[in-house]
Amino acid sequence: MKQRVFALVDVNNCYVSCERVFDPKLHQRPVVVLSNNDGCVVSRSKEAKALGIKMAVPLFQIQHLIRRHHVAVLSSNYALYAEMSRRFMNILANFVGPNDQEIYSIDECFLELTDHQHRENLSQYARQILKTVQTWLGLPCCIGIGYSKTQAKMANHLAKTHAAFDGVCNMVDEDPCVIEDLLAHTDVGEVWGVGRKLQKRLEQMQICSVMDLVEADDKRLGQHFSVMLENTVRELRGISCIELEHQVPDKQHIISSRSFGQPVKDLQNLSEALTQFTQRAVERLYAQRLLCKSIGVSIRTNRFQDAEYFHPYTIVHLRDYTDNLLEINKAVQYGLKCIFKVGHSYKKAGITLLDVIPRQQYVPDLFFDAQSTIKNQKLLDILIQINKEHGKDRIVLAPLTNKQPRPWKMNQAHKSPSYLTQWADVLRVQ
Repeated sequence: MKQRVFALVDVNNCYVSCERVFDPKLHQRPVVVLSNNDGCVVSRSKEAKALGIKMAVPLFQIQHLIRRHHVAVLSSNYALYAEMSRRFMNILANFVGPNDQEIYSIDECFLELTDHQHRENLSQYARQILKTVQTWLGLPCCIGIGYSKTQAKMANHLAKTHAAFDGVCNMVDEDPCVIEDLLAHTDVGEVWGVGRKLQKRLEQMQICSVMDLVEADDKRLGQHFSVMLENTVRELRGISCIELEHQVPDKQHIISSRSFGQPVKDLQNLSEALTQFTQRAVERLYAQRLLCKSIGVSIRTNRFQDAEYFHPYTIVHLRDYTDNLLEINKAVQYGLKCIFKVGHSYKKAGITLLDVIPRQQYVPDLFFDAQSTIKNQKLLDILIQINKEHGKDRIVLAPLTNKQPRPWKMNQAHKSPSYLTQWADVLRVQ
């Protein structure tokens, strides 16, 4: 029986790398990308890391470094990153069979290379993948290869942190003594699935490095912690216990929420914000071919600034399962009116589509109105298609047609153009 082999392909500093593809002036320069409302650093170039800029540090705390070292500051451009991710995953799909790929996150992908190990030099094959992604998409990547997903994940970490690997760490063919020495000098917290709390508990047991975990008694750890940690130890030893996930598990709920750029006090602005969040949530419901029957509505003040933290939440139940945007938004607006209270400055709002089921599992009742459902479905089909072809929000619900300044809009003072999703932002050569 063949021993299974996995690879993890990961884009280096994903958000920064996506921005650099379209703006060459950012190359060789310290760059940071910020979270929602330009709050904290969520992606850093290696030049920014060298300046001591930490992940998740608030923007106001690094203003002195930004001025002194001319750091480029960018707002998150999620539409751009999502489209680049889609193209990245499509490229990787060309190198493996249809059942040998797992999209793990926006910038990480597992590939099973078991069928390639006897007809390809895996390190050379990995470099071919890197070269293709760099040539076709302009994104720099690292690849880790191992006998399990956890080994591949750890190999990817070594490829990122040790320049000698030149982007590819292949634990399958690498000298075991070299790997053991590197693992002995790698904190146990770098292991996939070992969080801060678990790391502290392991360190109390004198398990401080990855190599300490590899050499630990897996059965004892399983009894003391969980079977997941036991499997993690076995995976680090090269015993595959975690399968590729080819299908995304069915959603239990869909959340659309956001903090506001400025505090919101009036019902109208809250209504507009929740209308947009509802449209975004229903677009995701539609794309995943799901229906919902209940909606949770929430608004909240700033817990750090307001003397009275007000965070009401209500659930509105629909008559039947649906993806009807108008019906869902009507329920959201009803829920908002039930929980809104005058005199508060609201910092965040959101909706949650609850009781979600796949569309094919829906069984209509005796009083099902087929004609109305088909009519509403066609309306949503047209709305989604127009916005897909001509740009986001070309067609919106009535509350969003108000052209007045919207304090609830997210602060994105440093956002780059949406080069791949908006016609107005397409690159122009002059």
